[in-house]
Amino acid sequence: MRQQPSIRRLLASAAFAALIAAGLGGCQTVSDITGSLGSRAEQPRAPETPQRAAEVYGERYRANPKDGATAIAYGQALRNNGQREQAVAVLEQATLASPGNKAVLAAYGRALADNGNFKLAFDVLARAHSPDNPDWKLLSVQGTVLDQMGRHDEARRYYDSALKIVPGEPSVLSNLGLSYMLTRELPKAEEALRQAYGSQKADARVRQNLALVVGLQGRFSEAEQIARADLPPDEAAANVAYLKQMIQGQREGQGKGKARNAVPMAALNQPDQ
Repeated sequence: MRQQPSIRRLLASAAFAALIAAGLGGCQTVSDITGSLGSRAEQPRAPETPQRAAEVYGERYRANPKDGATAIAYGQALRNNGQREQAVAVLEQATLASPGNKAVLAAYGRALADNGNFKLAFDVLARAHSPDNPDWKLLSVQGTVLDQMGRHDEARRYYDSALKIVPGEPSVLSNLGLSYMLTRELPKAEEALRQAYGSQKADARVRQNLALVVGLQGRFSEAEQIARADLPPDEAAANVAYLKQMIQGQREGQGKGKARNAVPMAALNQPDQ
């Protein structure tokens, strides 16, 4: 079966799936907010599939369940494999074994958010860093959690705080843009995403988020052109065609007095960012 287009997957989501999936984001799904555990050069090569990764790290975890780095790696592997509740359980135990380990707390908070436990996730993430030593990635994650709780003004204050530490960071700007999208402030959403798009560090998710917001404003040709930077032409066209169809359906529904939902929920960057 052919995989559905990426924007279609975003639009069909009733929650911020990928991003605290795949995140914010985005996925940037495999990147980790707990990079302080060691450099990539020190880490063994990851297994090729999420299922295999869960098996490999699971064996390591069972051999030494009190090791924080192993628990984090196993929790990440479980999340990548869609086993969100198990990831929460593993990382909860890790926090009990290492209550002062901020990297473990960060991973636990991320897993909670990924599983929809937003209030607890926010509280845990707040304990993973401190005002005198803020972590911009965690601030951005906290913003995504607040957005998923509908507390958009608060979320933007967290994004602003993150941007004071890393001005122009595209993953944070992308989250800010999607936050504005959720409150139907599409020009502001586009402005933030344009800034992210202009960064040399911008990845495919930033570009697809921009394409989404441009398309929501009815500029479908431009949206398709942006989407084509990362997608085959037929998939980019299919995304935009779906977006057109969805917007038209919403307009017709509103005309008939149906519940309004002019802007779909979209995947914010995953809480890895």
